[in-house]
Amino acid sequence: MTKIDIIQDVYEKLGFSKKDSARIVESVFDIIKDNLTTGEKIKISGFGNFVVKEKKARRGRNPQTGDEIAISARRVLTFKSSQVLRKALND
Repeated sequence: MTKIDIIQDVYEKLGFSKKDSARIVESVFDIIKDNLTTGEKIKISGFGNFVVKEKKARRGRNPQTGDEIAISARRVLTFKSSQVLRKALND
């Protein structure tokens, strides 16, 4: 599913114009993105949690050559589904 598919679903299910549906979807994604970039956790009831975690710099190995490489510190986004979503997926 792509963002265009989500916009189309909002258009069909809620009856907004396509332009308004696109604005709504973009706004929701922007709000989520803005909060994640500041390090906040996003909890969507019945869906799951988005959390930004800090990874420390470490030594790694290139699997093709076996050479050691430095892996820089970075932030990664993790998602943990809610029990409601897991149950819906497995029923």
